[in-house]
Amino acid sequence: MKVIIPVAGIGTRLKPHTNSLPKPLLHIAGKTILDYLLQPLEKIKPDEVIFVVGYKGAMIREHVTRHYSFKATFVEQDRLLGLGYAVHSAMETAGDGPLLVLLGDTIVECDLGKFLTAGDYTLGLRQVDDPTRFGIAEISDGFVTGVEEKPSRPKTDLALIGLYYFHESTRLHEELNRLITSGKKTSGEIQLTDALAAMIGSGIKFVPFEVEQWYDCGKKETMLETNRHILKRMPPARQIDGSTIVDPVYIADDVRIDSSVIGPNVSISRGAVISGSTLSDSIVGENATVEKAVLRESILGNNTKLKGATGVVNLGDSSEISCS
Repeated sequence: MKVIIPVAGIGTRLKPHTNSLPKPLLHIAGKTILDYLLQPLEKIKPDEVIFVVGYKGAMIREHVTRHYSFKATFVEQDRLLGLGYAVHSAMETAGDGPLLVLLGDTIVECDLGKFLTAGDYTLGLRQVDDPTRFGIAEISDGFVTGVEEKPSRPKTDLALIGLYYFHESTRLHEELNRLITSGKKTSGEIQLTDALAAMIGSGIKFVPFEVEQWYDCGKKETMLETNRHILKRMPPARQIDGSTIVDPVYIADDVRIDSSVIGPNVSISRGAVISGSTLSDSIVGENATVEKAVLRESILGNNTKLKGATGVVNLGDSSEISCS
C-alpha cells in the first residue's frame, strides 16, 4: 500500500508562526502536528509514503528523513490549486494499487488497521458544528451516497476529515485527470471531493468510517483547543521545587522553570526557560525564554524572548519583546 500526504500549504491563518515553519512542523503538546500522523502510520508498514511538498518543503523532508525509517518520496507541487490537484501530483508515483490519503495538517485519532479493513473504499468522517466549512457526506444503507464541498445548505453534519482509502486507485486517478483537463473548479480549486462524487456517481460504494477524534490545527484558536484536548490524556507532569504546576501540562525534560505557575493547559518544548511567570492555556516553543510575564491563550515560537508582558501574546520564531 502507498500513502499520499499533502503538506504543501502556506498556512496563512497561522502567521507569524508559519513565516519560519511549515504548518505540519508546528508543535502541540510536545510533538509536531506531522508526528501525530506519522507515528501511527509506521505501525501499518506502508510500502511508500509520498509527501506532496511545496512551501518550505525542504524542512518537511529533513524532519521525515531524520526521524522515520519508512520509504519516503517527495513530490513538488507546482501550483496551489486545491487538494485534488495535490493528490493528482503524486498519483504517477503512487501507481494504481491500494492507496491511503491523509492530510498532513490535521490530527486524527483512529485505529488505522480497522479503517483499512472497513471496506474497499472508505471515507473518514466526523460530526461538526459548522458543516459549511467542510466537504460533507450523505449516508444511506451503510454507504456514502453523495459528497459535496462546503455546501451553503448542508444536508448533513458529517464532514470529510482528510482520511481516504482506495483499494484500487485507478478510478481516482481518472477522475482527477478529468477535473484537471476540463478545468472544473469548486471555490476556485480542483477539489478531491468532486472526484469522489464522480466515483460515487459511477457506482463505486464508499464505506463511512466515523473517527474517534479529529482536531483542526488551521488557526491559533484551534491549535490551542487541540493542545487542551491532547493534554487531558497525558500523565501528570513532574513537580518542580519553587514553582506550582497545575495539570494538565506538558513540560519537556530539559525545561528550566523558576518561581512560576504553569498551567493548566500549557505545553513547553525542549530548551525553554521560564522564570517569575504565570502561564495558562498556552504553547511555548523550543529554546524560548519567558521572564516576569503573565500569559494566557498565547503561542510563543521557537527561540523567542519575552519579558514583562501580560495578557495574550502571539509571537513568531526568533522574536523578542521586553515590556520592562
